[in-house]
Amino acid sequence: MKITNFEVYQLGELSQGSATWAGNSILLKLTTSDGTIGYGEAVPTLRVQPVIQSLHEVARVFKGKDPLDMELNIHEWHKHDFYLPVSFESTTALSAFDIACWDIAGKHFGAPIHQLIGGSFRNSVRVYANGWYDKCVTPEQFGIRAKKFAGMGYTALKFDPFGTHYDSIDAKGLEIAYSRVKAVKDATADKVELLIEHHGRFDPNAAISIAKRLREFDPLFMEEPIHPDNLEGLRKYREATDVRVALGERILTKEQAAFILANNLTDYLQIDVTNIGGVTVARKVAAMAEAYGVEMAFHNAFGPIQNAVTVQLDAAIPNFGVQESFYDCFPAWKRQLVRDQSKVENGQTKVPTRPGIGVEVDERVLEEHRAEGQEYFNPDEPVWVVKDTWKD
Repeated sequence: MKITNFEVYQLGELSQGSATWAGNSILLKLTTSDGTIGYGEAVPTLRVQPVIQSLHEVARVFKGKDPLDMELNIHEWHKHDFYLPVSFESTTALSAFDIACWDIAGKHFGAPIHQLIGGSFRNSVRVYANGWYDKCVTPEQFGIRAKKFAGMGYTALKFDPFGTHYDSIDAKGLEIAYSRVKAVKDATADKVELLIEHHGRFDPNAAISIAKRLREFDPLFMEEPIHPDNLEGLRKYREATDVRVALGERILTKEQAAFILANNLTDYLQIDVTNIGGVTVARKVAAMAEAYGVEMAFHNAFGPIQNAVTVQLDAAIPNFGVQESFYDCFPAWKRQLVRDQSKVENGQTKVPTRPGIGVEVDERVLEEHRAEGQEYFNPDEPVWVVKDTWKD
């Protein structure tokens, strides 16, 4: 069996102008010599065009290879790409190919991915909601929306209460953040765990002051409290606070993950299957985390293929913590793309047992939502925040 063809799909919805798109996804479709099809996903965040080009570059190594030789194929690309360890575009393109190869492997052997990487440790996965607080600015708005999602069965909610603050935060900004978190806590009657998203935006002193002010709410974790490249600042934060930390979505290699673990810089590891090196590398990192007593909480913010393969990993690893989910906040077409096969019910999603990634792709949706050109860019609100929350 050989990889004979690849197709790259840029998907989205027309936003403002003929060449700008919102809700982008980048999917990869591989076809083998025996007609087996596998799907992968890459990260789009304001890098859609460079990532698409990188997928074409990686294809030059993978085309003609046996998709079941995952380790060999990854090492072949590692040999050719001199900047792989520091190139997000390269690692996410490689990840998409690896995910698609695992999808093919599952279909080839007639088993879901989790059965190929250790078996079933759990049949359902606890998820927390993200994306639920779009357009929320006032504490009242946060509270009302939090109550709605708690009523849907979610037992954990993640949100960013910091408005427009970046690098630093003043006393007023800190009190506004406090009031937003308190509103969520009160609206959910202490029955929902709170996960405080910082988006890696603060310097150490600001993040430490935030931790001390919000500590009373006993958050499950503070996510990316420090700029991710400031490792010494993160060490300072760990020494000055007693809150739990989660990070890892911008880690690109298992070696970077090993450094984080060896230096006790996190309690939850949030690597992203679509930029760490796919299933092949993600399961190695999960095993390293297990050795350090660190729980996995995979980053999962893009599309339904990423969601499906991430759940497959969750099903097989013993050190699973909790899983991020945007599923109920996806635009409708993203749910339709997998025929709504990853529903969240009572804060849990069932582990699919279909071969491969476990979901069926509706190719009509692929064609109907093809996009081109650059994605939508708003100079007044960074793409990484939930829509219409960059306000105080």
